[in-house]
Amino acid sequence: MEQLPTRIVDKPWGRTGIDPRFHVDPARQVGEIWFEPPADRPLDVMVKYLFTTERLSVQVHPDDATARQRGYPRGKDECWIVLDADEDAELGIGTLRDVPADELIAAARNGSIVDLIDWRRPKKGDFIYNPAGTIHALGPGLTVLEIQQAVDLTYRLYDYGRPRELHLAKAANVVRARPHSHALDTSVGAQSRVLVGGPHFGVAWCAGVAPELPSLMHDVQLLPIDAPVGQLKPGECALIDSGAARSLTSEGKFVLAWSTEIGGN
Repeated sequence: MEQLPTRIVDKPWGRTGIDPRFHVDPARQVGEIWFEPPADRPLDVMVKYLFTTERLSVQVHPDDATARQRGYPRGKDECWIVLDADEDAELGIGTLRDVPADELIAAARNGSIVDLIDWRRPKKGDFIYNPAGTIHALGPGLTVLEIQQAVDLTYRLYDYGRPRELHLAKAANVVRARPHSHALDTSVGAQSRVLVGGPHFGVAWCAGVAPELPSLMHDVQLLPIDAPVGQLKPGECALIDSGAARSLTSEGKFVLAWSTEIGGN
């Protein structure tokens, strides 16, 4: 087991007084907590926590083919496990109807894109898979565990007037503005099960023990949620051997995330 270094990222939309398990100064306005890969071993999969008090930017990610054409190692699929949600929590995923790219970009320019997005009321335990090309935005009142392909590649379509760059031309070629319905969307519940089995990464929700796991798993990351797993505490993350992952036990819940890409370590 190799514990990964934690990076705390302050954000204007972040939250003060986050859960004490993260051992963060309660006065800090924390938006994200990342786990850094080993210095000599880049990872294909990134896991992070997000804490929101307002709407984040409306954005989209390209797929592998487009990302590689533009000089990146991969595109970005991602997924969210909602660990906590206030009564007024919301997130946007997909659009209310099919929207042509030119109409969407025009709406991004004048701000009416917000009215095209499907804003939902998430609940604790919701699991949402967000494939590349899907328009999305987290809203306020959420604590989310995000698992994603490891690449810094986001195209912002709208940012509520914040002074950050938008990427409308690049986004127009990758966004699929349509209602979101994905076969993997579910609620994690009280049973252990594999939530994602590829093609880019795998994710398992584990209640006390791991479910039956695939034979090929690379760079397995372990994240205790509400109780320790061995010496690893909630709020921490470690790389573990794929064989050891199959025999883990805990008095609580934990998440396993791994790479399925060929060439993983």
